[in-house]
Amino acid sequence: MAIRSGRRLGIDVGRARIGVAVCDRDGLLATPVETVRRDDDADLGRILAIADEYDVLEVVVGLPLSMSGGDTPSTEDARAFAARIAGHRPVRLVDERLSTVTAQRGLHQAGRNTKKSRAVIDQAAAVIILQHALDHERASGAPPGAELP
Repeated sequence: MAIRSGRRLGIDVGRARIGVAVCDRDGLLATPVETVRRDDDADLGRILAIADEYDVLEVVVGLPLSMSGGDTPSTEDARAFAARIAGHRPVRLVDERLSTVTAQRGLHQAGRNTKKSRAVIDQAAAVIILQHALDHERASGAPPGAELP
């Protein structure tokens, strides 16, 4: 199936940090970019600057749902941050259940100390969120998740 052409930014929103990843123009591979500290206005400014730097088609924000698919306090935080981005860029919300756990497991298996690698874990989680979104779009031919108006 076809995938839309253009870079996308993947975002893992946490209470203290935001992991950021980007993909290539063909939407094949997500790679880590940086970890942004949460800070009332500076965090949004940095995310938008990264989006400008990579000239992204859209921003894919991970939505941390409970295992049963329900909302959590983190879900509302991610939605609120996504809404701030949506005032400037197209945003898609995608299910990110277990992305951070998967990122931690991968780093642990690679011999990294997860407590000392929190910023790297945030970036790895953003890569997982974005890569899953790209893989979904490639398999289904439809954009991933839900567009935020």
